[in-house]
Amino acid sequence: MRQDVKKIRNLLKQYAKLKRDLMAFNQVSSPSFDGVSSHSSRNSAESRLINHVDLSYQLKEVEDALNAIDDPQYQFILHDYVIERHFTRNEACNQLSVSVSKFNYMKNEALHAFAKFYSDLTV
Repeated sequence: MRQDVKKIRNLLKQYAKLKRDLMAFNQVSSPSFDGVSSHSSRNSAESRLINHVDLSYQLKEVEDALNAIDDPQYQFILHDYVIERHFTRNEACNQLSVSVSKFNYMKNEALHAFAKFYSDLTV
């Protein structure tokens, strides 16, 4: 069970990175074509576009799973604590008015709730 929780946390951390990467991609200017033919068989603009679509799809799957969770405390833990890292564990405990052990239990439950919705989307 511990490995499952670790995998889910890593997925959510990757989600934050993907979101940043996608925003960086959106800020890159469009390629210009100067009429010079490329001898490369791979079109870099096409590859970047495919990568963009893939990142967008991955983000949507994670966001759909996060939005499917009804419990606002679980959403707080996943979004503000795990993904965005706005709070330390003690600060998150204070926000939720729970002990550290109760917070850890809730965090694991939130991660499992996310995993259930995420696996339903990706199967």
